[in-house]
Amino acid sequence: MSVTLAEKLVVGISSRALFDLNESHQIFLSKGVEEYSNYQIEHENLPLAEGVAFGLVKKLLALKSARGEPSVEVILLSRNSADSGLRIFNAIEHHGLNITRAVFSRGESPYRYASALGLNLFLSTEAEDVRQAISSGIPAATILSSTVSGREDSQLRIAFDGDAVLFSDEAEKIFQEQGLEAFIAHERAMANTPLASGPFRAFLEALHKIQQDHDPAQPPIRTALVTARNAPAHKRVIQTLRTWGVRIDEAIFLGGVQKGKVLEAFGADIFFDDQKTHCDSARQHVATGHVPPSATTISRHES
Repeated sequence: MSVTLAEKLVVGISSRALFDLNESHQIFLSKGVEEYSNYQIEHENLPLAEGVAFGLVKKLLALKSARGEPSVEVILLSRNSADSGLRIFNAIEHHGLNITRAVFSRGESPYRYASALGLNLFLSTEAEDVRQAISSGIPAATILSSTVSGREDSQLRIAFDGDAVLFSDEAEKIFQEQGLEAFIAHERAMANTPLASGPFRAFLEALHKIQQDHDPAQPPIRTALVTARNAPAHKRVIQTLRTWGVRIDEAIFLGGVQKGKVLEAFGADIFFDDQKTHCDSARQHVATGHVPPSATTISRHES
């Protein structure tokens, strides 16, 4: 009987997002794949330090259903070979992470397995892998370098930007091409028309499904919308989320104020944004994933 992951939130993670592989990556860049592979084999019993997304993954793996079963499956998607990847599995065991499934693609992009494995989210430090995944309809983000460690409490806190992340980039394009006044006029006129789906709608809905399985007084997940929008452009966002029937615990309309310290105040374990300037502010305070533009920002789950 085959195993199905259909009832779980499935997250794909690259080895460099999960662990600190900066030293060995520099060997790969300066000396090539063979020297890199030899280095990993020689050091395969030396534990790896935690990477930027380690805290997030640890909390995802701790999520349980009301029946006490794991709610999340994390799958390693790595450009390592099986030989050099043994160090990664040894590190997973050392840190006590319940990750048993992996793809080792030996230098080629592993993104092509994202759809076949039913991923709800793909996180990597390889921007090209992320771009290809998101273009094929998989919620994906590039994990940016950061020295910020995750929060120690058990609750998982995830924050999202709005336009081009949860929602399509329709309104953002108007702002970029025609300016603020045209954007505000457009959003006033369209206030009661739901925004189209962005690349992370499906992931938000998967989180919402887990939230519904728990006592609202003791939620294992808390979500936030942290957006550069403000009044009067807030109304369309609220109406859209109502139409989707999706719960957002906190909505923060900043009107262009820098997001970093606000995200720190929220206590985000990760924040997803499409704008580099916001990502650069955020990663000084919390783990941050950059959501790249794609051929279409509409997810496979249309509104």
